[in-house]
Amino acid sequence: MNEILIENLNVWFGEHDERVDAVKGANLSVPKGGSFGLVGESGSGKSTILRAIMGLAPTWNGRMEVGGETLGDKRTRTFYRKVQMVFQDPYASLHPRHSVDQVLSETLSLHGFKDVEARIAKLLDDVGLGPSFRFRYPHQLSGGQRQRVAIARALAPEPEVLLLDEPTSALDVSVQAEILNLLTDLRAEHSLTYLMVSHDLAVVGHICSDIAVMQLGEIVETLTVDDMRTMRTQHPYSKHLLESSLLSSEKG
Repeated sequence: MNEILIENLNVWFGEHDERVDAVKGANLSVPKGGSFGLVGESGSGKSTILRAIMGLAPTWNGRMEVGGETLGDKRTRTFYRKVQMVFQDPYASLHPRHSVDQVLSETLSLHGFKDVEARIAKLLDDVGLGPSFRFRYPHQLSGGQRQRVAIARALAPEPEVLLLDEPTSALDVSVQAEILNLLTDLRAEHSLTYLMVSHDLAVVGHICSDIAVMQLGEIVETLTVDDMRTMRTQHPYSKHLLESSLLSSEKG
């Protein structure tokens, strides 16, 4: 059964002469418990697909279905319990004057949970942060710790789907691996479904079993991670991306 289904999705900004087509005729499906990656250069439309799912792209057509719910113009309260998003920059996504406790308490209260104390302790434990982090503020945390808090906040409503928008690109390489391992463990523990955006093929290969390559708003090819690793591609742009990634990893 598909947890995420997107058929012939078009997303655009502006009208008439100023219209920009950000996503054109996108099709993808992610099975329940699966992990699917969207890759491509900046401006290829990857993040726009996530924003469309979250209801943050006002002009679109096509079909989007998440957890059996067909999405329309507005998202329901149930949707926001079921689907959560982790953003690229954890510092920008956390309120600078809210402690970790306030960030998590607010989210839990918003979704109607009563046993807030116990849940905060469990969330911090789930993301590898102990109780000593509970009353710290974002500026007192490292980049990796801030992203762990952002992940804890996303887990608070007990979602089924996490949308991951370049979740490690703002982090040091050494910390990236820790966050990717954490996300891999959390998916197994909580039976989560992931749709992840990244420009880094190594990052996607770490987390995802299937990937879609995007160029200029279109999905030009869908590959398994095994296809990606063995360079089995049909489209010249996919081949270019893979060769560029291989070259940069050899230089590194």
